[in-house]
Amino acid sequence: MKKILFVASEAVPFIKTGGLADVAGTLPKSFDPKEFDVRVVIPKYRAIPEKYREQMKYRTHFYMDFAGENRYVGVMEMVWSGITFYFIDNEYYFYGPKPYEDGIWDLEKFAYFSKAALSILPLIDFQPDVIHCHDWQTGLVPVYLKTDFCRGDFFSEMKSVMTIHNLKFQGRWNQEDIMRITGLPGYLFTSDKLESYGSANYLKGGLVYADWITTVSPSYADEIKMAFYGEGLNGLMSARSGQLSGILNGIDYDEYNPETDDKIVSPYNANNFRKLKVKNKLALQEELGLEKDKDKFMIGIVSRLTDQKGLDLVAYMMDQICAKDVQLVVLGTGDSRYEGMFKHYAWKYPDRVSANIFYSDPLSHQIYASCDAFLMPSLFEPCGLSQLMSLRYGTVPIVRETGGLRDTVQPYNQYESTGTGFSFTNYNAHDMMNVINLAKKVYYEDKQEWNKIIDRGMAADFSWNASARQYEDLYRTL
Repeated sequence: MKKILFVASEAVPFIKTGGLADVAGTLPKSFDPKEFDVRVVIPKYRAIPEKYREQMKYRTHFYMDFAGENRYVGVMEMVWSGITFYFIDNEYYFYGPKPYEDGIWDLEKFAYFSKAALSILPLIDFQPDVIHCHDWQTGLVPVYLKTDFCRGDFFSEMKSVMTIHNLKFQGRWNQEDIMRITGLPGYLFTSDKLESYGSANYLKGGLVYADWITTVSPSYADEIKMAFYGEGLNGLMSARSGQLSGILNGIDYDEYNPETDDKIVSPYNANNFRKLKVKNKLALQEELGLEKDKDKFMIGIVSRLTDQKGLDLVAYMMDQICAKDVQLVVLGTGDSRYEGMFKHYAWKYPDRVSANIFYSDPLSHQIYASCDAFLMPSLFEPCGLSQLMSLRYGTVPIVRETGGLRDTVQPYNQYESTGTGFSFTNYNAHDMMNVINLAKKVYYEDKQEWNKIIDRGMAADFSWNASARQYEDLYRTL
């Protein structure tokens, strides 16, 4: 039996701010349980809902030398969907109202978490063959594993994998503070290890010391070797390209299933969507105060409202996008200028724009199930999950060809009648608008062809099964 430990800063269903939580919480269920014993460790945040906290069982506690003090480490345990989850308990670090705060406090908190995640292993009697770390918050795990923890038999054979979910976030701060907090020796803070442009960099440490690096799509693994996408680490990614692979994220096909989804008004499947999907559209139009019209071309956006998501292109074309024959439904929060822009257009065109500047999981499901098309014109996108959800729900994605969007959405070819969505290559507002207009033209003028695009999208398989097989191969190789 091969033993694998996932170390992550969030995991569904306990705590979620982004796609990382979906990976850490749902991928472990997809491995072959006869060959792999996969467990997960995350912090025990106060922000975890009470209904989960009260199911956790006390496992053990001890004191750990950290930042020059003896720090309490409690270990709680819970089995969820057949997977054992461990929760590192320390109210000093994890009692804040949300999982991420800011600055030096987060760096200290996740250095503590990284060291504690390794320190608990002998006490819970779990000796993993591979420790699978996710993003900068766990970047110090491979560093500690190869330095402080390499002495003695228990840790000496362990391998580590570092997965990059978004290279933009690296965990950087000045070296003096990080040396003091982490207790790591000065020789580690050089340009070939943790130092990066004068700062200490957690993610870089993980990328240097991990035995293997993965990222969440094959295209993103190629892109991050280029200066434009590499966020200052493209040289390191090129140097480690022999131990770098891109494995596409999946989605939980039980959670996102239009046939069994209790968050939508009218369940449907690949056979009956032509009749039943539209009932969701009419219900959503009524709920959001839009004009009720089953034939109106409805575009959805469920997103963080930031530059990364291509919203500057959307802003430039907003009046053209909100033409008379289109409805636009937006869900998400982010930069105030984009929040304000969508609110303004909802005021300007109340019967065709709905701006929902908050996050709601049930409403996101309704948007995937109700809209005709889903817009995702990202500047860069390591994998992206929204386009996978929209394909699953028969909502045609309109995307820019970057990262995981390029790997998962096959562009429509009218001559060969192939493709699962519409895409454009250059980061250009007019190119995006041309593709939206092409999608609109097919929708209004050739409904049979439009439905074939939906058929192909719903037939595609982006469940975790294919990705889990690739991770299993990687673990065996290590």
